[in-house]
Amino acid sequence: MTTNHSHDPAPTVLIVGASRGLGHAIAAELLTRGWDVVGTVRDPDVRTPLHDLADAHPGRVGIETLDINDPAELDALHARLRGRSLEMLFVNAGTTNNQGTPIGSVPAEDFTTVMLTNALSPIRVVETLSDVVSPTGLIGAMSSGQGSIGNNTSAGREVYRGSKAALNMFMRCVAVRQSDTERAFLLLAPGWIRTDLGGSDAPYTLEETVPLLVDVMLAKRDRPGLEYLDRFGKTVPW
Repeated sequence: MTTNHSHDPAPTVLIVGASRGLGHAIAAELLTRGWDVVGTVRDPDVRTPLHDLADAHPGRVGIETLDINDPAELDALHARLRGRSLEMLFVNAGTTNNQGTPIGSVPAEDFTTVMLTNALSPIRVVETLSDVVSPTGLIGAMSSGQGSIGNNTSAGREVYRGSKAALNMFMRCVAVRQSDTERAFLLLAPGWIRTDLGGSDAPYTLEETVPLLVDVMLAKRDRPGLEYLDRFGKTVPW
């Protein structure tokens, strides 16, 4: 007997940081693969490409407001999502500064900004929203190949590198604490992409990179535990 699943609800992903750039592009790609999307924006009064995506896909894109560095906004989002079950949570957050400055010369305020946005706040999102993710779902975060200690042979972008290495360690802590579950955890290193963060000199476009990233995200759902992977699904050295 064949069961008809044509009316099964679409799986839902929450992408934190989906207003534009890489997060928006991942949201758009997942929509083409049958997923519904909830994406966050920082300013509810500013129209973004995510709003255009929602207009183009009525009923399939939800928009929530979140500044990941504001714990009160995170708690409010958690309250709004309570009772839902998401198949994926992906935190796409990143900032940088002092790209050519040796780490010992980075001003403390600049260091704190990058570490908060790239490392502490994404893990707060993961820990706060874990209970709205399916026990067999995926929790991921956008890392970087520059967070690899083993691959660092050139220095440069040192505060950014350190923040992504810290993110990797903190996600490892979360995964260890949830090792008795069937959840998959993913740290994704997308490569150097032409976004506002990556800049115009980056060698890879969103159009060629994002389908590969989504392939990795979807394949990882079948493998519980934590992996640190590049856009081709290959392991990145810690």
